[in-house]
Amino acid sequence: MTLALSTLRPFAQGGNRLCFVHPNDKHRCIKVRRPDFTLVDLRRKKGFPKNLLPLSHFDDNREECEVMNSLARQLGDSAFEHVSHCYGFEQTDFGPGLVLELVRDADGEISQTLKAHIWFQGYTQDCQSAVEHFCTRWRELQIPSRDLLLHNILVQKDAGGRISRLVVIDGLGSPNIIPFYRLPKSLRQAKVERKIANLHVRIKQILAKKARGEKPGNHGMATARPTSTPDSQG
Repeated sequence: MTLALSTLRPFAQGGNRLCFVHPNDKHRCIKVRRPDFTLVDLRRKKGFPKNLLPLSHFDDNREECEVMNSLARQLGDSAFEHVSHCYGFEQTDFGPGLVLELVRDADGEISQTLKAHIWFQGYTQDCQSAVEHFCTRWRELQIPSRDLLLHNILVQKDAGGRISRLVVIDGLGSPNIIPFYRLPKSLRQAKVERKIANLHVRIKQILAKKARGEKPGNHGMATARPTSTPDSQG
């Protein structure tokens, strides 16, 4: 069955993809290519020699699914302590869509990004503790990632409004030619430590920006979050 998404409104949009609440499961989301920015457009935008690579090289959904599957093989369930679960592909009217865990708070709201949480609620002791726990487990698990951006980390809260989990929803994997898990342990650890150090720098930067009275930018700052599937909102 082909899922109809074209009549629905995405709750998030990135540079290359749209993200919808799954029409049949409010606890899952589905990522699809932006129809106005195809793989051909993306490849054309790249300079030589990257513009000679096959289209599959630019498919974010394919890459993300491969990374998730690799994490599951290497780490088992532990991989998903701080990474959203992946459920494979489903066909949509936008083409193949990658189905992932939709991270929600205990009250049913889609969880805020770490960027939005720090901006609106401040870098509270609860948030600091959650970040430290996240960094400890990220270090222990040695999860490969690109830069840990604040708008790619969600803050999941329990029924009491306290942070129960930080969840990375994008930017996983390593762009290196040699697969991450084939690198020596010391080199893997060094790469993870750099990502963690950069995360702390970004937190300081967003706090400094707020203190100066500047605007945070649009990425990861959406506050209107649907609590049910679009079909049931009337």
